[in-house]
Amino acid sequence: MDFFNSALGRNITFVRPAYFIISGLLGIPHIKFYYVFLFFVYIVSVLGNTVVMAVIYLDHNLRTPKYIAVFNLAFVDLFGNSALVPKLLDIFLFNHSYIPYNDCLTFLFFCYTCLSMQALNLVALSYDRLIAIIFPLHYQVRVTHRFMFSMIASFWLFIIIAVLIAVGLLTRLSFCNSVVINSYFCDHGQIYRLACNDHFPNYAVSCLYPVLIFWLPLAFILLSYLYIGFTLAKVATVQQGLKAFKTCIGHLSLVAIYFIPLLITFTLMENIHPNARIINLSLTSVFPPMLNPIIYVLQTKEIKESVKRLLKVSGKCSVRKLTTM
Repeated sequence: MDFFNSALGRNITFVRPAYFIISGLLGIPHIKFYYVFLFFVYIVSVLGNTVVMAVIYLDHNLRTPKYIAVFNLAFVDLFGNSALVPKLLDIFLFNHSYIPYNDCLTFLFFCYTCLSMQALNLVALSYDRLIAIIFPLHYQVRVTHRFMFSMIASFWLFIIIAVLIAVGLLTRLSFCNSVVINSYFCDHGQIYRLACNDHFPNYAVSCLYPVLIFWLPLAFILLSYLYIGFTLAKVATVQQGLKAFKTCIGHLSLVAIYFIPLLITFTLMENIHPNARIINLSLTSVFPPMLNPIIYVLQTKEIKESVKRLLKVSGKCSVRKLTTM
């Protein structure tokens, strides 16, 4: 982070607070019940994503490029919720709203990295469906294990660099007045607005970041499904088209769960109440990681069959142990 400071001159003195204060939701009675609710959502998310990762790892039939992306999504959901929810509960349930400066930036880095990676992972799954439906004969050639690993690794690298730049630019800010962050976590936008020196680079990043992480991925996903629908309408019967789209239901559900609340928040940014913004964004952070494994287990035939096979194998092993005792 010293690079960002040295680039601006050595004679600049930065006023860095010892801590920030996370305000959270204000003026709502019995708000702690909401955080208890988030705790149960977190538990379901941990169990569900752990099951999905375990099933994909144990079943060799699921070692396909598509399920590399599904495994990565489950990992991101598990890691992201584990980075956010326990700290959120510590802050608001146990009244530890004071968070040290460096801890706050670290908290920001992990939350933004995981939330952003969810969007780009949906792009990888969208590309997989596009090639599988439009170019089924070329799928094995175009979507290989190496290609999927490379795509996901490049997404991780891009996200980490982008978030590091955002965090690094925060270290050049001075905080002379308030240190109260009006959010439920160390939110980049809320932090740089507290600064008393020039924060235009941070503002520029906050404008560019949603375009790269939100609007472009959403545009690619929507265009890919429009192309799928347009192509199927030309060459396939209604029954064939419906059959092809059934393979996309799970992915489309994930896209809707992730992007629709963010669309509402971004569209109503100026008119939405701060408490409504915090509730909307906090639910957007914790609900998709809980629902993703449920959707994939219920909507994906391969995973349902894999779970049944694994349960049968474990059941047979239990029976054998009992008969040998």
